[in-house]
Amino acid sequence: MELAQAKTPGRQVIESYGAGRFRVSGTVHEGSVIVFPDRTEPWRIAAFDQIDQGSFAGITAADVDLLLLGCGPRMCLVPRSIRQPLRTGGVVLEPMATGAACRTFNVLMAEGRRVAAALIAVE
Repeated sequence: MELAQAKTPGRQVIESYGAGRFRVSGTVHEGSVIVFPDRTEPWRIAAFDQIDQGSFAGITAADVDLLLLGCGPRMCLVPRSIRQPLRTGGVVLEPMATGAACRTFNVLMAEGRRVAAALIAVE
């Protein structure tokens, strides 16, 4: 799915998603990713049920206060045991379908927000 792009110099922009990959700022990434304001990293999670307390270990160290979680084709509820460590570190977790997370990330980046997106790849 191609996304409309708001140009944000020096910031990551999710240009497309689907077919098990993402195109972020001109670079194609196979599989799930975590998109930070300044970089995109591979993420070992292939399905929502693989998420555990260690899945977001590096997020609290990043300079973000909101983490969008693209759960796959539809939104899933995240257990408190997974949300709480992020919250304690000052990061709010917002789960939603992967497509919605991609679109929301771009809007928030264009607004200059401190946001990251952990995105499970969808077909």
